[in-house]
Amino acid sequence: MLSEPRSGLLAAWGNALLAGLVSPDDAALAIVGEDAVHRVEGLPGEAGPVGLTLALGRLRGLGVTGFRVALPVPGHPLGLSGPAEFNSRALEAEEAVVTYGAPFGLVPEVRESGPAGDLHVAVAWQCLAVREAPPADVPSLGEAERELAEALRDATAVLSRLDVAGSGPVAEAAMDAYRARAERGREVLAPGYPPRAARVLELAQRVGLLVSVAYENGHGGAVSASEMAARGEALRPVERVARRAQVAAYNAYVEERARCRRGVRGVSRSGRSCRRPG
Repeated sequence: MLSEPRSGLLAAWGNALLAGLVSPDDAALAIVGEDAVHRVEGLPGEAGPVGLTLALGRLRGLGVTGFRVALPVPGHPLGLSGPAEFNSRALEAEEAVVTYGAPFGLVPEVRESGPAGDLHVAVAWQCLAVREAPPADVPSLGEAERELAEALRDATAVLSRLDVAGSGPVAEAAMDAYRARAERGREVLAPGYPPRAARVLELAQRVGLLVSVAYENGHGGAVSASEMAARGEALRPVERVARRAQVAAYNAYVEERARCRRGVRGVSRSGRSCRRPG
């Protein structure tokens, strides 16, 4: 969880584009990031793969007014709503984007080529039909924030109880990477997101960092098979909470728009002014 999922970048910057807060080219550049190229396959009205800029415009023309994120793993279909074909592909990729306003889903297929050190990464987003239904197990930002505060305490206690090493080259590198990202200004969430969403995403990344250190930074004092199993058993619910919070943060834009639709006289129940995107 130290790096953002591609689905998170697409949803965040796609929402900023729909809100008219960034240009199509800037949105596409932010989504592609360090990859070589992103294309969308299976888009209605297109005979073959198309670039992100065209794809985002086409989806808007098809009625899409927002993008949500799904981060499912076996046994936890987080953010999914069906049908089976889409859920299966999303589970295989462990991430997906689900559109709001029109029933489409996008699953990234990563294709790598070239030698180590000069890797060419191309991403093909598969566009599929989805079921129009509430996404599975996605909390509100408020719920996610409360759960994360408890999870952060739990993760710290678990690491201490199991004597997991909190220092050393791997842990230090992980902490350095986290600090560097924080200092760059949380550029993950694009313009238009509420400050609380950025706060929840940052906290989710902190919890994810602790889980990563626990799994990757040697065995610490947990040297037996039973102790290693105990570590995994204790950390799984913490990791689950962090993933739920990450999805809640990325989905905050769409949830705010949904509240606006249920609100009165252009003001959502959160008190924020409601404006149509674009």
